[in-house]
Amino acid sequence: MMMPQPAAVLQLLKPITWFPPMWAYMCGIVSTGLPITDRWVQFVAGVLLAGPMVCGTSQAVNDWFDRHVDAINEPDRPIPSGRIPGRWGLYIAILWTLASIAVSLLLGLWGVVAAIVGLALAWMYSAPPFRFKRNGWIGATATGFAYEGLPWFTGAVVMAAVFPDPKIITVLVLYSIGAHGIMTLNDFKAVEGDRETGLASLPVTLGVDRAVAVANWTMAVPQMVVIALLIHWDRPLFASAVLVSLGLQAICMFELAQRPKELAPWYNATGVTLYVLGMLVTAFALRPIVFVEMA
Repeated sequence: MMMPQPAAVLQLLKPITWFPPMWAYMCGIVSTGLPITDRWVQFVAGVLLAGPMVCGTSQAVNDWFDRHVDAINEPDRPIPSGRIPGRWGLYIAILWTLASIAVSLLLGLWGVVAAIVGLALAWMYSAPPFRFKRNGWIGATATGFAYEGLPWFTGAVVMAAVFPDPKIITVLVLYSIGAHGIMTLNDFKAVEGDRETGLASLPVTLGVDRAVAVANWTMAVPQMVVIALLIHWDRPLFASAVLVSLGLQAICMFELAQRPKELAPWYNATGVTLYVLGMLVTAFALRPIVFVEMA
């Protein structure tokens, strides 16, 4: 049996996609206000779990079950190009799933639970019979929570060793809802293949112009709520910083709406960066509030 090329395996796991969940995990840690000096094992294991392990698993699972779609949209991907031959794509996805569970054991009960939920979402998103990605609304929601909310929750719960403060839960849910829009933007590159293979992504069902409008508002409204909450929680400077971030995003969104298919990758490097910076600002805003209550 032919073996896959190491470089192809790394490409299958898509390191570029690891950043959002790793960042969200960091936000979870920051939002508790607790020091990491005595929790280095949880810190390192959690970053590894959120990025290379669980997110890497989701990419391998997605590429295996999307190999026919990729043959149309991205024929140079490792599986359709033959650089990962036979059923090796499936074997890697299974192996990485088991390895992720093993790493999660270092994080305690809640870490294991979060890992299992994340891995379940990864398989349910791509694999039949669930295959959430067949519906743009369900698929983007599941991915948004898996990429942003679940890692944030994991970071908070493994640091505090208790269920996170309601303020943390509220914020991570809002940013997960906003991430629905980010995930929708990722579908713009695959409209033709999605249409041919029956995947009802939002750009396919709504049309590109309406889909980008939905994505923009889905990203913007939760951030507006976060700003209002920060003001309510007497964190006006942090609220102002998130407002500036949202204003700059609005400028990028206006440009994106003019040429969504061409500018979606550009927006991922600009607007999404501003979005996740707002997440970190919000995490720092929560520190003195939730730390006092946890203490």
